[in-house]
Order: sequence, then structure tokens, then C-alpha cells
Amino acid sequence: MSAAKWIGGIIGFMAGGPLGALAGYAIGSLFSSDDDDKQNYNPYQGRGEYSHGGGYNGYGRETIRGYQEQRNSFLFSLLVMASYIIKADGKVMHSEMEYVRDFLRRNFGPGAMQQGEQILLNLFEQRKQMDRNNPLAFKQTIRECGAQIADNLPTEQRLQLLAFLAEIAKADGSVCQAEVEALKEVAESMRLSKEEVLSMLNLGGNTVEEAYKVLEVDPSATNEEVKAAYRKLALKHHPDRVATLGEDVKKAAEEKFQQINNAKEIIYKARNMR
Repeated sequence: MSAAKWIGGIIGFMAGGPLGALAGYAIGSLFSSDDDDKQNYNPYQGRGEYSHGGGYNGYGRETIRGYQEQRNSFLFSLLVMASYIIKADGKVMHSEMEYVRDFLRRNFGPGAMQQGEQILLNLFEQRKQMDRNNPLAFKQTIRECGAQIADNLPTEQRLQLLAFLAEIAKADGSVCQAEVEALKEVAESMRLSKEEVLSMLNLGGNTVEEAYKVLEVDPSATNEEVKAAYRKLALKHHPDRVATLGEDVKKAAEEKFQQINNAKEIIYKARNMR
């Protein structure tokens, strides 16, 4: 599989700004032996649907192309932010890299897994070079990338990106304080809240305390406030709101939505609510 057929080249909103600068380094090298494919590849030739997972039948070619570009930009944004989270504690954990490799392998195949891993390695090297003269250079770039993401992705898609990052941080079985702070930095740069970070980190928990954090509500809240918090959360995390990113992303959003519902049920049971 060529790089062009997976990441789609440097297109969409990541073509400019700080994301574009990182993409030129991290993705450009993947085309070194693939220039002809990059120039001639047409992801829609002879097809009427989106190339990964379907779901776009009936849309016009330009609309599909727009979805493709948004999806590619989302995926590259995920890898950029993942490179920051993975190295938050100063080291690259095998379990975190394996989570990313498995995510790419399951959803996009072995070729995409290899290319995604290479993009991450390129980003790690770029960080090393940038921080050589200024230890805060990459951190500032991440903040600028977050602002670019916030300008171009709706809240629901940014929340799904944050959910993926939280899962990466949890991949080794624990989340250190440095990773929590890095997630909060990334969230703030993407105009998301610290409460949303804690919500994502506590997904899948089985305790009442974790459930309250998932719903972003204080244990002292009234029953009506709990219901209102759940309705608000369910609305902004509904899987249909990320459907244009592809069936794989939507499936992950459905799993997240179920975990939110599980948190609600834990609280309702503890309060004897209906």
C-alpha cells in the first residue's frame, strides 16, 4: 500500500500552518520511492464509495473527496498529538506504540500500520531536532497544531481525537501525572476542557467515583443535574457526529458512547434513579 493511498498526501486543512510543516517532514519522506503513485493516484477512480469501510454511497465525488481530506487530516492530527502524549513521561513505552500499531493495523491494514509507525518515528526525530536549541519548541508547536485543529474540526471530532489519545495514555495499564498534564495541554490547545480529559480517562471504570468523572458532574449534584449532564454528554458524543470520518472511527465512537451509558447506569443504580 502506498503512502498516498493511506494518508492521502498533504491535503485538507493540514496542508498549511504548523500541521503542514510537520506533515512535510513526517509524511514527505514516505513518498521518496513513490512519487509516480503520489502524482497519479485517484482514490475514487471506478468507485462510488469511500475507500475504507464504505458509508459514503450516494454522495457526489467532490463531497467524498472532502470527507477523505477531513479524514486524512484527522488521522495525521491524531498521530501528531499521539507523538506528544507517548513521550510525555520522557520515554516511549512499547505498550503505547503497540496500541497505535494495533489501531492502525485493525482499521487500515499492515501497510498503514508500518507507515503510521514511521510517521511517529519521524515526529519523534523532528521533536528531538526542534528541542535541541529550544527545549520548549515542540511543545509550542503542539499548542499551535491544537489551535489549527480547533479551527478546522468540530467539537465532536476533537472529542473523539481526545478519546483516542486517552486510550493511548492508558495502554500500559497506568497513567502518570506527566501524561495527564500533557493530555490537559493538548485538550486546552484544541479548546476542550480539563473535565473532558478526566471524562475520557475514566471511561470503562466500574466505580461510582469514576462514573461521576465520566459524566463530568459532582457527586453532590441533584438527580436532575445528573440527568442534564448525561443528556449533554450523550448529545456531543453521539457516534453519528463523527460518521464522516469513516466506519472505523464511528465504531470507536459507538464503544465510547456505550461506556458513557454504563457510567450513567452506575450512578442511576447508586442513587436508585430511573
